[in-house]
Amino acid sequence: MHPKKRWMAVAQLEGDTYMLSAPEPVGETASLLSRLRSRALGEQFVVGFDFPIGVPIVYAERTGITSFLAELPRFGTGRWAKFYEPAQSACDISPWRPFYPYRAFRGASHQQLFDGLGVQSMHELLRVCDRGGDRGNACSLFWTLGANQVGKGAISGWREVLVPALAQSTMRVAIWPFHGDLYALLQTSECVLLETYPAEACLHIGLGHPGVGWSKVRQSDRQRKGERLLGWAVDRPRVSVLAELESDIRSGFSPDANGEDRFDAVVGLMSMLEVILGHRTDGVAGSPAHLHVEGWILGQHSEE
Repeated sequence: MHPKKRWMAVAQLEGDTYMLSAPEPVGETASLLSRLRSRALGEQFVVGFDFPIGVPIVYAERTGITSFLAELPRFGTGRWAKFYEPAQSACDISPWRPFYPYRAFRGASHQQLFDGLGVQSMHELLRVCDRGGDRGNACSLFWTLGANQVGKGAISGWREVLVPALAQSTMRVAIWPFHGDLYALLQTSECVLLETYPAEACLHIGLGHPGVGWSKVRQSDRQRKGERLLGWAVDRPRVSVLAELESDIRSGFSPDANGEDRFDAVVGLMSMLEVILGHRTDGVAGSPAHLHVEGWILGQHSEE
């Protein structure tokens, strides 16, 4: 993912109220958590990422992965040496080099990915939480082509943020749901990292399904949904929207290519607050074994 496409929205707790500010560029990923830690002023902080955290269970079974977090530091080394290098041609695809394609070219197809990974269909390359019912399926983790692809974001996020975060020893970092129950982690960890998904987050705050009567891509549609975003904040006594963010919301965010990214950052943040403030559950029912491998999207309920 190009750095210019990386935006974040921040809510800082003042007294008992979360103050929501306008979206801003993420900046250098290597220093992201340390910068957010400074802004937290010694308090705990939670960071949601719009990229998959976990791998499909079918893929895990084929490669012997029983714990995503245990295998994560090994990606890029040993048998996984080329893991983070998207395959340049169909013959380069393998379970140890699963991302494809390296660049857009005529002839690149999902079938080539299926063949290279030894699966029959895209269904096998989706995690349980990627299968969104009426929301529609998310894109497969391993596909790196097109506007909806998430593979490049995962490569950057895992290598540049998650792995270094788990390796350092100066901050207590937990990744939900792999390290346990969200509300327990909120009590015991200085920093909690988790996965969000804008299309899913839209449902959590009452915007409806993107693509059904409206599109996140169009500024006019984002502007039309602005009243609902502001209404959501009004209905949450512990949430306050700062003036610059309110202006962004009312205008439908930027008319340029960053408008959707800025919108997504704000929607993702509001969805996180829905869960943190107790208006919505985290979506995890029990402790199914696949969670240790696949992870989960915050707030997504299995019946939705």
